[in-house]
Amino acid sequence: MKNISRTKTSLSPSPFSIFLALLSMAVAIAASASAQELYIYPSKGQSQAQQDKDRYECHTWAVQQTGFDPSKPQTGQSTTSASNQYQPSQPHVLKGAARGAALGAVGGAIAGDAGKGAGAGAAMGGMVGGMRRRDERRQQANSQAADTSAAASSQRTSYNRAMAACLQGRGYTVN
Repeated sequence: MKNISRTKTSLSPSPFSIFLALLSMAVAIAASASAQELYIYPSKGQSQAQQDKDRYECHTWAVQQTGFDPSKPQTGQSTTSASNQYQPSQPHVLKGAARGAALGAVGGAIAGDAGKGAGAGAAMGGMVGGMRRRDERRQQANSQAADTSAAASSQRTSYNRAMAACLQGRGYTVN
């Protein structure tokens, strides 16, 4: 009777993946909080026409100072450079296949057919390596998304500070 041991593969996310997901949510919440509009009060009795002119001029100045324009849709990087593309930390599939083949050959030799065992082990090892590669890709994508979101939040905060400074210099109370 052949003794076939089965290993249980877990489809649950790794702790690192969970951490990245929570970090992404926290950054998104922070970004929405910092994206709130400025409250502007004309302290010196400026007319509506003057308020509109001042807001437009301060907006233009803030965009020039920060490079961020909230009136334009913000997109991720339009071109993917080689540094942003997935770069595996190691050849997961190849290593997994090699490990699986070695273990399969040992198990197959015990059962009487080392070749069959090596083939089956290589297939399973390659599959496990592929799953590791997929997890690594997801982690890298989550990390890049968090970085992009944090950068947009930082730009929005800088824009709001520049806009507030300009308006305060023109006699407005800004909160």
